[in-house]
Amino acid sequence: MSLLENKTILITGATRGIGKGIARVLSKNGANIAFTYNNSSSLADKLEQELNKNGVKCKSYKSNAALLSECENLVAEVLKDFSTIDVLINNAGITKDNLLLRMNESDFDKVLEINLKSVFNMVKSCQRTFLKNRSGSIINISSIVGVKGNAGQSNYAASKAGVIGFSKSIALELGSRNIRSNVVAPGFIETEMTNELSEELINKWIDGIPLKRSGKPEDVANLCLFLSSELSSFITGQVINVDGGMLT
Repeated sequence: MSLLENKTILITGATRGIGKGIARVLSKNGANIAFTYNNSSSLADKLEQELNKNGVKCKSYKSNAALLSECENLVAEVLKDFSTIDVLINNAGITKDNLLLRMNESDFDKVLEINLKSVFNMVKSCQRTFLKNRSGSIINISSIVGVKGNAGQSNYAASKAGVIGFSKSIALELGSRNIRSNVVAPGFIETEMTNELSEELINKWIDGIPLKRSGKPEDVANLCLFLSSELSSFITGQVINVDGGMLT
């Protein structure tokens, strides 16, 4: 029996990078996958076809997690197609990096809206299903930047630190109903975004990692696999870094 057999997992922002890695690993372990995208329908279609080959049910949904109404509609559609939701993984996020002196208000607001308000929207929209089931696992993807801060990323750091505070509060609110809420905080992970960085900058990042390598989306996905499964049934309210020891 697969670790996640018969579980339905909803992932936001899964067409690339970490989200895509999570969807791949969880589907290979028996989970049915509902995932969202905001722009590229072609990437969503391609991933949907790939995941369906794993012998599970998979469907993509165009949705903007920053809007509560769209999140509520999304959850209704997923419930219609899959009957239930067992795990919610909030992965959708953006960056608009700049020094505070040069950062405009819209860049700050947009990052908070997509990275933090979306988590509120999705958890609120899924809460009723989890309460009805008296079971649920909420996994919110933050960042080590949300744990320690980073110059030039005050908006991103604020949004990801907010995710941590929100997740811990939800763990306290919903724990008595057997609903768990945990945070995954990735460090330097190889994605399409990091591929655009110079070799010099990449090496500088790696020098600060005790394991002397960058992470891969699968490293984050494997932790999500654990937190999605019953193996983690006594774990809630935690922030787990996937950073190769960078914050040690």
